[in-house]
Amino acid sequence: MNAIITGATKGIGRAIATLLAQKGFNIAVCARTEADLLAMKESFDALYTVETLVQQVDLSDKKAVKSFAKEVVKRWGKVDILINNAGVFIPCALANPDNEDAFEKMMDLNLYSTYYMTQSVLPSMIEHQGGHIFNMCSIASIMPYGAYAVSKHAMLGFSKVLREEVKEEGIRVTAIMPGATYTASWEGTDLPKNRFMKAEDIAQSVFDIYQLSDCTVVEEIILRPQLGDI
Repeated sequence: MNAIITGATKGIGRAIATLLAQKGFNIAVCARTEADLLAMKESFDALYTVETLVQQVDLSDKKAVKSFAKEVVKRWGKVDILINNAGVFIPCALANPDNEDAFEKMMDLNLYSTYYMTQSVLPSMIEHQGGHIFNMCSIASIMPYGAYAVSKHAMLGFSKVLREEVKEEGIRVTAIMPGATYTASWEGTDLPKNRFMKAEDIAQSVFDIYQLSDCTVVEEIILRPQLGDI
């Protein structure tokens, strides 16, 4: 069994990669920081018997994304799970013209990287008539949380359309919409950790959804902290 996970050296992506490796999946990870990738590979190679592939990739670079995906598919032949997890949050307002660069960066990383990665993996999934694509959306996919929410609304829409297009090919598409999850981005906050969800809970949800029979697809799932949004 083989899984590709983007942006998986930290946070939710790392938790998903860890759980899948524990369950016997070969893992291919791309991210922007080479040192984090190498440290992750060293750790996984020591802990698990699965194959761990890592590659530094600028996920805003269309050619780099496609090249990585094609190399992984060529090596393994089949991809069982694709986790489009990479993304960036830059707080900014749509109405401010000074925020054009930030808005474009979020669209590149949060939407277009998902599109290009998916396009590169789909032919193999179609050939094998199966596979599961998880798109890491956000509670912002259904809430107006600034310009960031636009990219996440778009990612949810992408998931809906893709699901309809590939369902006859035996491919499942699930949009994951987590609320505040305690990761490195929240370090230094005054809020207690128990006010947040755990990244491991998101990972477990992904694996549980994947384990359902081929007759069933979880189209969308919303996960929120017990005490509500932050």
